[in-house]
Amino acid sequence: MDWSGGRRCWLEVPFAEKDLAKAAGARWDPAAGRWYAPRPDMPGLDRWAVRSDLPALLPGEDRSFGSGLFVDLVPSSCWFTNARSCLEPGDWARLRRMVLARANQRCEACGRGRDQETLRWLEVHERWAYDELTHVQRLRRLVCLCSSCHTATHFGRAVAHGGDLDALAHLRQVTGMTDSEAVDHVGVAFALWEMRSQAVWTLDLSILTGAGLALRPPPVPADRARAARL
Repeated sequence: MDWSGGRRCWLEVPFAEKDLAKAAGARWDPAAGRWYAPRPDMPGLDRWAVRSDLPALLPGEDRSFGSGLFVDLVPSSCWFTNARSCLEPGDWARLRRMVLARANQRCEACGRGRDQETLRWLEVHERWAYDELTHVQRLRRLVCLCSSCHTATHFGRAVAHGGDLDALAHLRQVTGMTDSEAVDHVGVAFALWEMRSQAVWTLDLSILTGAGLALRPPPVPADRARAARL
């Protein structure tokens, strides 16, 4: 049976482990966008059991920081040192669940929800503050963005995959910028990115550790550069 005591036995399955979970008997609920156990007594699925909820506001998190849609480029020297790479997959799934739930399953930039038909998904984006003197990259906020807003935010990735025109159009649509304003905005963001990419930054993920999440070491700078070239 699919229900236990009137409640579905939800699982927290990272995307990279979905095939393992499916082979162990997990099932996918497309309406909820989550995996679940058909029965509550399936030991093969214990590793993906849902743990306690995280607080809706992480300790020290500023939910007013970096509101709206704008191009937010991570310095190349910081690539692959984000919150996701520093958390175990299960904890990242748990964090993602909290961020999407507190946003009521809506993009916090454009207000749209998940739409499987148009391949629009909801994703978690990190808002960082950069201390130019100490070179500390501090996580200030986690925000729920739809895939279109997330692509526009990571405009450099859109350029690399040939989606820059669509990303620029989406940026104009959501923000109300004119063509020239949008182009100028992107140019300023890339100039800032080039300057910040000259430094090696130290991560401050205290809003995650303050919530009881255990971190694993980020990739060392040499490995970051190697991964960026792949």
